[in-house]
Amino acid sequence: MKALILNGSPHEHGTTRRALDEMIAILKESDVDAEVMTVGNKSIRGCIACGRCNGRCVAFDDDVNRALDRMERAQALVIASPVYFASPNGTLLSFLDRMFSAGDDRAFAGKPAACLTVARRAGTTASLDVLMKYPAINGMPLVTSTYWNMAHGSNAEQVEQDREGLQVLRNLARSLVWLRRCIEAGKHTGAEYPKP
Repeated sequence: MKALILNGSPHEHGTTRRALDEMIAILKESDVDAEVMTVGNKSIRGCIACGRCNGRCVAFDDDVNRALDRMERAQALVIASPVYFASPNGTLLSFLDRMFSAGDDRAFAGKPAACLTVARRAGTTASLDVLMKYPAINGMPLVTSTYWNMAHGSNAEQVEQDREGLQVLRNLARSLVWLRRCIEAGKHTGAEYPKP
């Protein structure tokens, strides 16, 4: 199994990556190839609503199209963001707007998606709500955990102290693996993703 992980932080090894590392450890134990794309530090233009999408963004050829290539080969998606002003990173939102607008069923349909947020204190549930809407309207089953998918801390060391948050993220990774295995088992019985 292969999972694409989108790190929406501009800091490649900051709080969001520390939270993701907790999930990645569980995914690797479960023989999941976890590929991380750090997108929060990229220069990503927003969608211009050109209406020419064909499974790729035609207006701009950048990391959005590379992520779509990877999603077609992946069986799961993880989206992670730090919280800024009670919202996900703006670069990540521009990235997701274009990725989910341009992509098609080859990239998304029937593949489980997990979202998580990281903040010093607040804004995590509002940000989580924003992130979960992207896979929810693209035929991706949402993966849940044992509490809200979030961790708290101003830096990676403080995230280490959020023992409950890290446990929630480990459980999220286990649920992602379980759901993907259930989907694969269903395919062997002839249960394919329903066509709209």
